[in-house]
Amino acid sequence: MAERGKWLERAARRRQSRSVLRKLLRRSFFVLLAFLAVFIAGFLQFADTVASLQPPPTPKADAIVVLTGGFQRIDQAVDLLKLGAGKRLLISGVHPSTTRSQIRRNTQSSADLFKCCVDIGREAVDTIGNATETSHWIRSRGYRTILVVTNNYHMPRSLLELRRARPETEFVAYPVVNSDLKTTNWLRNPLVLKAILLEYVKYSVSSLRDVMGAGWTNGLRNEPSPVRLGKE
Repeated sequence: MAERGKWLERAARRRQSRSVLRKLLRRSFFVLLAFLAVFIAGFLQFADTVASLQPPPTPKADAIVVLTGGFQRIDQAVDLLKLGAGKRLLISGVHPSTTRSQIRRNTQSSADLFKCCVDIGREAVDTIGNATETSHWIRSRGYRTILVVTNNYHMPRSLLELRRARPETEFVAYPVVNSDLKTTNWLRNPLVLKAILLEYVKYSVSSLRDVMGAGWTNGLRNEPSPVRLGKE
């Protein structure tokens, strides 16, 4: 009888353990489902925001900054400089091996324009670095309004980091549209879907950084240094 009692007790404990495990799994499933729903809703809202971004009809600011990632962005920024949308241009995040002359030739710009009005920043390695580099440049020149040129899907995170680094400055978005999200079914395009999804994840992490009290990184290759001017 004693043995039978012990066996029944062990069986009851096993049933209780399985019951607790099922409850934990069920709750975990609903938590995961809720998280997934919030993630998808946020992603769709992010995509809609990106798709709705349009350049201002008459762009005008003290200066212009372009965040590197392709010559299409730089071409657009240089064109804005030529049109007088800003009196000076910072090209932030230029790779150390890329020369001023290469950029000038690729944008089909004059040497005089680059000599007088274009600054090259080479220290930024990511969007946070772009914001840090731009902040130093703005502070050294006393600008109040900046026209920001980057891809449409990259714009929300760029503005978030720039405003965090320099809250007293007004940043005006000038998105470069590589993919028209309004008139195309981008959900069926794996490359576009991947790019927007990855950017949404990065944007979400950036938004949560302050909330979670994560440490600040300046995103620069080395210690802050002056933006390079003039000939190279």
